[in-house]
Amino acid sequence: MQSTIAIVGRGRLGPALARALIAAGHRVEGPRGRGFDGADAAIALLCVPDAEIAAAAAAIAPREGLIVGHCSGATGLDALAPHEALGLHPLMTVTPAGAVFAGAGCAVAGSTPRALAAARTLARSLGMRAFEVADADRAAYHAAAAIASNFLTTLEAAAERLAATAGVPREALVPLVRASVDNWAALGGAAALTGPIARGDEATVERHRAAIAQRAPDLAVLFDALAAATRTLAGRPAEVPA
Repeated sequence: MQSTIAIVGRGRLGPALARALIAAGHRVEGPRGRGFDGADAAIALLCVPDAEIAAAAAAIAPREGLIVGHCSGATGLDALAPHEALGLHPLMTVTPAGAVFAGAGCAVAGSTPRALAAARTLARSLGMRAFEVADADRAAYHAAAAIASNFLTTLEAAAERLAATAGVPREALVPLVRASVDNWAALGGAAALTGPIARGDEATVERHRAAIAQRAPDLAVLFDALAAATRTLAGRPAEVPA
């Protein structure tokens, strides 16, 4: 794909994607600011917040041969109408330091076979594994991604906070977290589960809950919800907290 790809959006994703596409041998323009009209580009790729996709797409004059894409996980291609449209959502976190896209999954979509092929080509050139997600499935797909990434970070922050009350640093938890993720990746949720709930050791679970109620009481509701979900995953009968 030797035609110019215009990146629109100067947040985290736009610059990271532009650098990766250039490194992969593509001709890239930008990142450009919102309001870019798409001139001279074969693909205009919108890396803007979901609520601004439609406005950014409307600023681009439709013309034959131009494909307009977005990088949203949850938004359908209808937000890009009337353009020939593609979706390219890297299933990867992007921090201020950037991102490594190679090896990541990538949700792709296209309003035409040509647009879908273009999305797959872009994903493949960045070393990502493309999979197609229909518009009707995008909210569920993106919710799964948020649970896997955002909620995991929130959960580990809670663990870090509780560990600190015992004088245990975050770094001590890291090997455990990595091993748990590796086990889940290799075995799936139920087979990878360890710990007192999986063993049926409810006395220990109750001591956990008492410690949380004393040291971080605002985490008690989160603990109860996670304990209930873990019992279900482990195939254990439900327990009602005291």
